[in-house]
Amino acid sequence: MQRRVVFNNRILPYFLLLPQLIITTIFFFWPASQAIYQSVLRQDPFGLRTTFVYLDNFRDVLSDPLYIESFQVTIVFSISVTLFVMTLALLFAVMADRQIRGAQTYKTLLLWPYALAPAIAAVLWVFIFHPSIGIIGKSLNAGGLHWDYKLDGGQALLLIVVASSWKQIAHNFLFFLAGLQSVPIAVVEAAMIDGASAWKLFRTILFPLISPTTFYLLTINLVFAFFDTFGVIHALTGGGPGRSTTTLMYKVYMDGYVNLNLGISAAQSVILMLIVSALVWIQFRYVEGKVHYS
Repeated sequence: MQRRVVFNNRILPYFLLLPQLIITTIFFFWPASQAIYQSVLRQDPFGLRTTFVYLDNFRDVLSDPLYIESFQVTIVFSISVTLFVMTLALLFAVMADRQIRGAQTYKTLLLWPYALAPAIAAVLWVFIFHPSIGIIGKSLNAGGLHWDYKLDGGQALLLIVVASSWKQIAHNFLFFLAGLQSVPIAVVEAAMIDGASAWKLFRTILFPLISPTTFYLLTINLVFAFFDTFGVIHALTGGGPGRSTTTLMYKVYMDGYVNLNLGISAAQSVILMLIVSALVWIQFRYVEGKVHYS
């Protein structure tokens, strides 16, 4: 028998939903509508006159080789961050789920990075990997390995992938650990009695049972890589060297806030919103069917 909540007052449910609806309207629907409106406008160089240009901004964006380059950087960056974060977080969760000495301290230390703001986390990585003042950066150069992420685009991309992943591992770790601890102990013990090895136990029982958690984190990490890594990129590399770490989100900032090309920037924002929406739709359409909820 399924329990249902029944409200005696018809107005009460709407009253309870009102604060969230107001926040969503102010911070999501209103900015999104303004971006769509601004994407079909173009200002003169002095910002004195605005002209309705239909879809010209979108045509200019999609034909811009710099935008295509930033799209390619975003794809590599997002996939790398998602795979790196989920793999390490799952490994740490499996280790924490075991009965090991100091497990509580181990869990606490893994959660600390999540409390840091992205810009602060990036500054910490600067002090570690800066080629002149960083502890590891100086050591690499002293050991004969040329390290300078300010001049090498590949090194810069690798650094922001690692820094962004380090910031997000704690969030994934929490959900993976909760998923593993929700697996019935009787199922695990039965597999061990049947002689299943640790790897076979994880591959055939534990991982399929936490697939809803994995699906959720896959979606969240992709959205995180597209939107919430701006602070790390801005503080660590500034989109450089060249354009090697300029993602779609960072290009929106550069064209809109720095170059003051509001129409082009708004068009990029709308395209980015459509790309992320399409990715989420594809995941729910084709990936969710492979998820086992029971």
